[in-house]
Amino acid sequence: MSESEHENEIRDVDLRKTIEQSIIPGFPDDLAFRCIAKLSHGYHGMLECVSRRWRDLVRSEYYSCYKAKKGWSGSWLFVLAEGFKNRWVAYDPDADLWHPLPRNGAVEDGWDHYGFACVCVSNCLLVIGGCYASSSPHENTVVTRDVVRFDPFKKEWKRVASMRTPRAHFACAVVSGKVYVAGGRNALTHLFGMSSAEVYDPVADRWVELPAVPRPQMNSSRSGLSYKGSFHVLGDEVGMASQAFNPLEMSWSTVVDICPPLVSRKFNGHVMKNDRLYTIDDLGLGGSFIKAKDTDEGEWYDVGSVPSVVLPNHLGEAPVGEYGFAALRDKFYVIGGIVPIESDAGRFEHVGWSVVKVCNPLDRPLNWRKTKPMCIPAGGRIIGCVSLEESLRT
Repeated sequence: MSESEHENEIRDVDLRKTIEQSIIPGFPDDLAFRCIAKLSHGYHGMLECVSRRWRDLVRSEYYSCYKAKKGWSGSWLFVLAEGFKNRWVAYDPDADLWHPLPRNGAVEDGWDHYGFACVCVSNCLLVIGGCYASSSPHENTVVTRDVVRFDPFKKEWKRVASMRTPRAHFACAVVSGKVYVAGGRNALTHLFGMSSAEVYDPVADRWVELPAVPRPQMNSSRSGLSYKGSFHVLGDEVGMASQAFNPLEMSWSTVVDICPPLVSRKFNGHVMKNDRLYTIDDLGLGGSFIKAKDTDEGEWYDVGSVPSVVLPNHLGEAPVGEYGFAALRDKFYVIGGIVPIESDAGRFEHVGWSVVKVCNPLDRPLNWRKTKPMCIPAGGRIIGCVSLEESLRT
């Protein structure tokens, strides 16, 4: 027997002893285990402090596999702030807690990752493609086709099948449990948008090439949207038509741009119940406003403004920019960002912000409340933001 096999056998014996002992005295173990497993990951730190028995149970592979089988991922917000050494943080709304995730080993020390897409599918977080840029001027920027997955059950990153084509600043969305990507740029097409598209099946861990986009966009970053069963690649200029891919017909069609006419091209779009569309119209120093659209033919209308902030030792309110915007459990979260402050010399400086605010878009006027702020120093400009909502498996 090898040394690793011997260590695994010892761990299995210890785990069996742990499970054989009463988890909660006077309570049936199967029911006690089910109750503990149903708690979201944000409570794990407290659970591990109860006893060594609970700590070993929560950290065991049996526990993570049981939660994965049941689909009990809980609901999460995954966020990456610029300058935080590529360290993602996660928020658990049930526990109202933020905590850092393990390091993403795909990004080497001294390199920054940007231009990627992030989505949640099959109760996991995927970080797809993008650019690796070194702080050293002697290193070239690398466009990658890497895809890494964070498993919230095992709390670990793992490389999965790479895209067929390296790309950055591309459109991406999840439609019917599959991940669609299109357009973007690579080292050969940095001046023009790519026409290639592909789809990822997380069950088969395989990428398949799709028909080319008829009208590639110059910059498709944050312009992908899943809407009414189709993958939309939104126009990157005001008035430019969008392209929609129908997975059933395996074909593209041109559709009217569903962005508001004045909205920033960084379309922070979300589809809520009854196919209602929401986005944020970011006007810079003029503030930011949430807009909604109820039907295809309907007009965009204002829902309310994103709250400004008041910083210590500064008069008046200041708008927040470069924040994360995510929808989770029928609520909107505005996360972190930067606040422009005018210095004594008359220049604007940007202050990192870690405050997180949430509202229900159906409440009028919008009633924003604060949640627990991001764990320091994760605040500032948000370059990755996506939500995961627990989907139970049958």
